[in-house]
Amino acid sequence: MSSHDRRLRRSLGDRWIGGVCGGLGVYLGIDSTAVRVGYVLLSILSIAFPGILVYIILWILIPENDYD
Repeated sequence: MSSHDRRLRRSLGDRWIGGVCGGLGVYLGIDSTAVRVGYVLLSILSIAFPGILVYIILWILIPENDYD
């Protein structure tokens, strides 16, 4: 995939629940485990960040990757 085709998609191959963090990791070019750990820490440490609700919204809005 070229840099011009880079779109945010949920991951099919690197998926724990919905593939959101796996897709973010691919999109950002970092390890998906780091994205997951950062997301959980942000959710726990920040009262103003409703992690579960945001994850569900992202799960609904980000399309699934057809060619993972």
